[in-house]
Amino acid sequence: MVDYLGGLAIIGRQLKNLPGTTPVNWPTVIYSEEIVREGFGIADPKIPLSARVELIEALSATGLKRISVGAFVSPRYVPQMAVFEELLRSFRPVPGVSYLTFAHTAKARKIAAQFSPPLTVEDELCTLFVDICDVHQRRNVNRSIEQAMQAWPETIADAKARGITQARVAIYSAWGSNFLGKFSQEYRLSMLARQIDLLRAAGLEVAEIGLHDSQSWCLPHEMEQDLQEIKRRWPQVRQFHLHMHDARGMALPSLYAALRTLDASDTVLVDGTLGGLGGGQYCGNGMASGMVATEDFLHMLEGMGIPTGVDMDKLVECVWLLERLLGVTAFGHVSKAGPRPQAGAFYDPNLPAVESLKAARHFKHGPAAYEGEGYSPWKLPITGPWFQGTDPRRNS
Repeated sequence: MVDYLGGLAIIGRQLKNLPGTTPVNWPTVIYSEEIVREGFGIADPKIPLSARVELIEALSATGLKRISVGAFVSPRYVPQMAVFEELLRSFRPVPGVSYLTFAHTAKARKIAAQFSPPLTVEDELCTLFVDICDVHQRRNVNRSIEQAMQAWPETIADAKARGITQARVAIYSAWGSNFLGKFSQEYRLSMLARQIDLLRAAGLEVAEIGLHDSQSWCLPHEMEQDLQEIKRRWPQVRQFHLHMHDARGMALPSLYAALRTLDASDTVLVDGTLGGLGGGQYCGNGMASGMVATEDFLHMLEGMGIPTGVDMDKLVECVWLLERLLGVTAFGHVSKAGPRPQAGAFYDPNLPAVESLKAARHFKHGPAAYEGEGYSPWKLPITGPWFQGTDPRRNS
């Protein structure tokens, strides 16, 4: 068993003393790559197994420490997972990387144990969760909210019988529903309270609270307000899980708001996907729902002074591999424009005019990226003392 909150795959906590920044005590950030489950889980089921294997092995070489590789679910609801057990027998695991599955039932946990390794089976917590949109709850798992809650006492009794002392709670579609509209903070927190009160009455310690934006309704100020109120109501809880879909482009700013609201005494597990691809079949947005893009989120962390241990160059190559395997264009930005160039690798001031996405890949491919399409309208080369590093406006 592995406890992910005990130090596994921690990205970082402290902001470095960067010029022009105010020191901030960031929470400990743990990142989980979900593309194989979220992305391939909504892609064409006919995509060969070898494509998933190739991507998993490429991701394993980037420095990512947590990779979700699928789920034990009925192929009736998610036909893309019909080959999941075969996948687990096919890829080559890399030491130090945790390969994870969404084991949400006792049956799934039992099967997961049979495939460990390569799967990492983390320390089990008693887990309660519910989609607070009754329509999405029914569409996604074929049970109403009431039916889901009726199963909680049995889940708790089973956990206690096996000696489990800690628990986690979560709500899905936390901020709103494409079928029912916006949800209030009062409703959100009441659905968390029902779980927490039940667990505490049974003598279980609630160690983690999860907020899942299944239908892409969160806005940054709501994330900030909710986390502030959660920390006020349940100050003993210091571990949070944020699963942010991105149909409306608010996942990254909402996550930044979370990082600003939490502090060094907190730990936050963030889920995202390579290229921002993925989504749910039953929310009404399909692949357009996406998730926060791994390369964009980790690039933001690095820029904020939070080291990730991930090779961004290799990560960008993984995005391009993903696009080839799925035959789609990724939603993320860093894979298209490149990371912010650093000293010694700034763009050539006499770079030709760059127009296409192909040409923009010069940040990695050099002049070959714009060969045949780049043009230079300037009569004289662009020169200046700042190109020799003498510009006082330039930060190191």
